[in-house]
Amino acid sequence: MHSRAYVLLEREHQEWKEANVFGIFAAPINDNLLEWLAEVQGLKDSLWEGAVLQLTLKYSESYNSVPPSVSFNTIPFHPNVDQHSGKPCIDFLDDPNKWNRKLTMCDILLTIQVMLSNPVLENAVNMEAAEMLKNNLALYRQMVIQCVRTSQRLEETLVLFCIYSYRRITSISFEDYHRTWSGIATSKAKEYFKAPLFEDPVFMGNYYSWKERNLIEAGGWDENM
Repeated sequence: MHSRAYVLLEREHQEWKEANVFGIFAAPINDNLLEWLAEVQGLKDSLWEGAVLQLTLKYSESYNSVPPSVSFNTIPFHPNVDQHSGKPCIDFLDDPNKWNRKLTMCDILLTIQVMLSNPVLENAVNMEAAEMLKNNLALYRQMVIQCVRTSQRLEETLVLFCIYSYRRITSISFEDYHRTWSGIATSKAKEYFKAPLFEDPVFMGNYYSWKERNLIEAGGWDENM
């Protein structure tokens, strides 16, 4: 007999497939309804349009009394996404007291999709991205555009790799993509991992100059933005 969490997730999955929501996809890993691989696309007419970002959602048998654990596998350069863990900064996921049992997997992923295009600096967890968005919008836009392009190149290989080796899923930042994934990818995939912007000495020079200047002037990233 299946658990209550299993039955709820099975129902959510069926309703979701019938709803055909734009830019959001998810499937259980190896038919385990407590662990899901999801894909969120950037909203149309936003800076993140065209991005294809993958996440993992892990549920417990206590669902829907408690929220799932959610993290990006392809970590975007974003003020509200932890650059190390890949966890999005969303109040009802971070604080169980703010969790609402009526929220579904679709609601969670829609919230993340909207968050990408609407960063909240007051809740920033990636202080470098927050500082850049606040003080150098042009450079921030360049970083996001490169993230979008890189996510598109990674989509096919990353999804296939995670489906067949899901226990080895790790969170990787966009700056680590080429170094990390080129070692395990096919020769075809290696071509996808080329990141022209990160190989541009002018762009990287501007980026590191900006980063060094801000760290020196501020004595580190401002944790109280």
